Amino acid sequence: MEIILYALIFICGTLFGSFFTLAVYRIPLGEDILYKHSFCPNCKSKLHFKDLIPIVSYIALGGKCAYCGQKIRIRYLLLEILSGTVFLLFALSLKLEVLNLNTSMIIEFLFFILYIASLFIIAGIDKEKIQIQKALLIFGMVVSFTYMTYVCIQNNQAIYTYIIYLILTIILLGIDTLYLRKKLIEGYPIKVAMLVLYMLILTGAQVTYATIIMTLLLIAIAFIINVIRERAKKKAVIHTDKDNLKVPVGFYLSVSNILLILISNFLSNWVM
Repeated sequence: MEIILYALIFICGTLFGSFFTLAVYRIPLGEDILYKHSFCPNCKSKLHFKDLIPIVSYIALGGKCAYCGQKIRIRYLLLEILSGTVFLLFALSLKLEVLNLNTSMIIEFLFFILYIASLFIIAGIDKEKIQIQKALLIFGMVVSFTYMTYVCIQNNQAIYTYIIYLILTIILLGIDTLYLRKKLIEGYPIKVAMLVLYMLILTGAQVTYATIIMTLLLIAIAFIINVIRERAKKKAVIHTDKDNLKVPVGFYLSVSNILLILISNFLSNWVM
């Protein structure tokens, strides 16, 4: 029975992965992600059910659009596989089993699936655009505060800490919306701070601090690799182009946080 359960979770993850590619493409353009029919970005042909089956459609079509023959970027396939794998690992890390499923475990799983899904989209957009969408952060905050309210009521815990987080979130939103936008100043650092708060609420202090440390390490490694590449190409190490100096901090934070959630769950549920 567990094999069927985990197979369904993997398939569900690939479906989410297919949605992530759509969301990463459309959200920065301000396009609808729920009701607008999927289409080929090259020939604009509407895609049908047989064209949208995660992994299977890509392989069956040979990685090309069925209508114009344009090559489909392999990252779509890889993201579907990665999403399915992360969902599967998350279920395994929680030791989900058919016989031990209960309401509390299902609710926790569903909330964290929404959380991981939002991080996937945030990471994808930030990697492409160096941009963290405020709408995604607001959605995430609503999800996180809903979950923490449920946890506090369920376990009879004090909610004061999360009220402080809520106040900080409102302050950051206010600064970004009322001041920075009015001054036409890019609010990327504010959105990074909001993303860290989002992580703090859902994953706790230890995982969040570890996420920040891992993020700094990943950024340092990426910088070193970039320097080595530039030297290999016999180009100047220091660039004057501001775009080359931008770092997708949200991408590294999201990737680090997802990895550390999985590691933390495996350690607490399987080792200890």
